[in-house]
Amino acid sequence: MGSKNLISLIFDSIPPIHKEGYIFIYIFGAVTIILWALYAPLGFLGLVATVWCALFFRDPERVIPVGDNFIVSPADGVVSKIENVAPPQELGLGDEEVVRVTVFLNIFNVHINRFPVTGEVTALNYHPGKFLSANLDKASVENERQSVVIKTKDGGHTVVCVQIAGLIARRIVCYLEDEQSMQAGERYGLIRFGSRADIYLPAGVSPKVVEGQTAIAGETILADLKSKATVRKGEIR
Repeated sequence: MGSKNLISLIFDSIPPIHKEGYIFIYIFGAVTIILWALYAPLGFLGLVATVWCALFFRDPERVIPVGDNFIVSPADGVVSKIENVAPPQELGLGDEEVVRVTVFLNIFNVHINRFPVTGEVTALNYHPGKFLSANLDKASVENERQSVVIKTKDGGHTVVCVQIAGLIARRIVCYLEDEQSMQAGERYGLIRFGSRADIYLPAGVSPKVVEGQTAIAGETILADLKSKATVRKGEIR
């Protein structure tokens, strides 16, 4: 392989950076230059932090499964919990329990959020709150969060997606507007520096993922609205 081909391969392997990340990368870079001038080992640590910051805001392309019946993961991370709970009270969707799939993001995951299902935004609700560790059960009711209520394209189902800030996260970004139509897998926001995403499936719909499974935003199918399959089980092999 020639040097030009190698350089091209390296650059092709670098994913684009989300626009929200540039200001942070510039700040990290400026601090790194100052630290390096003061003391080289500190400058090296600053360089590592700058590279991490750039990786945090990476925004790779994804191959989205085609089908209006698919509910895809809104976030990269681990499916940390699947349980039956009622939707957030502030949404006014009643007390009937539905399946909630929780995807936990660590600080090394891609943090761009993608729309979970093709449909229309029927409600947006921002709820201020605490910044507890996102992997705690009470984070879903006590932490700062942004909820999105979605009516599926056929109008027959309601899906709720909640961005939840975590211990390190300090800002939830959501670009959606009321009555906006979106396709599954389209980018709609992000959460800075560690977080969690909760997806509330429609009543009677079972998840196609299992706890402990790694989810990829826009690509991993969490549920199929047309499937009659029951809850799945998984094991480590």
